[in-house]
Amino acid sequence: MSSPVTIILLIMAGAALVAQNLLMVRITQSVSTVLITLVINSTVGLMGLAALLLARNGLAGFIEAAATLKAWALLPGMLGSFFVFAGLLGYQKIGAASTIAILVSSQLVAGLIADAAGSGSGGLKANIVPMIGAIFLVVGVFLILRKGA
Repeated sequence: MSSPVTIILLIMAGAALVAQNLLMVRITQSVSTVLITLVINSTVGLMGLAALLLARNGLAGFIEAAATLKAWALLPGMLGSFFVFAGLLGYQKIGAASTIAILVSSQLVAGLIADAAGSGSGGLKANIVPMIGAIFLVVGVFLILRKGA
């Protein structure tokens, strides 16, 4: 996939995430617990992915998935569900813009740390420009959050 296509896909995914969270907040307002909303969301996603796997690989795909399953392989799903839960709570309590600002800045900082730890990327001097960008983003978060104060 070319870089412009990847960028467009990521932009579309970001917009889709906002729409998803706004719809999930609406569902949560009509049920007794946010857990119902999360179960609906996860079930629909799982059914869609299972249908795609079945169409692409047949039953062999499910056999491979089951054989691959290890205890630690459950962590990504748990982390993803936590992310969706926290985002939904944020949309309800502090609004979309504030939630997105906090999530994006925390992802950027964690991503910079992960890249530095995983790539031996040359230390502070080699990462100064991305770190300045992260500082600006974190300052932006404080400005966005301040609007509600």
